[in-house]
Amino acid sequence: MRKAVAILILILTFFITYLLQVNFFSWFTIASIKPNLFIILTLFVSLFAGTKVGIPYGIIIGLFCDLLLGKTIGINAVMLGIIAFVAGYLDKNFSKESRITIMLMVMGVTCFFELGSYIMQIIELSILIEPLPFLITLLIEIFYNAILTIILYPIIQKIGQYLEETFKEPKILTTYY
Repeated sequence: MRKAVAILILILTFFITYLLQVNFFSWFTIASIKPNLFIILTLFVSLFAGTKVGIPYGIIIGLFCDLLLGKTIGINAVMLGIIAFVAGYLDKNFSKESRITIMLMVMGVTCFFELGSYIMQIIELSILIEPLPFLITLLIEIFYNAILTIILYPIIQKIGQYLEETFKEPKILTTYY
């Protein structure tokens, strides 16, 4: 029952994120650049619920984004799946309790996502390589995602603790003499 409620929370969180991304942040842009909330969502789900939940969640979110918002199908799904996989590594090596650590994680995966998406679009769509506009867009999106992470951190922390209690096995250290 608890996992069903957690999955329902994840689905509801996706729809709220989608509405915020498409409607709310279309009004609040910086140089006509919106934040990518799906990167933040995938990172946090994978950090708190684990990669067994995060990777399928990232791929499904990516497919929905590709179908509803994208030019091609598969780029967002692949990149968000990779971000969920990388988040498993980050979870083992870094603490989720520090806002600065989380902010740096979000900045790193945002950079990775945008670079990977840009390279895949160059290969798939044969678009022209324009490094300066891409770099400006990348820096603004990294800044925007980092600020939103700081603002949304308390909410994400509470939901994340619930997901962690639900999906991850308890880590019990036992001592044998």
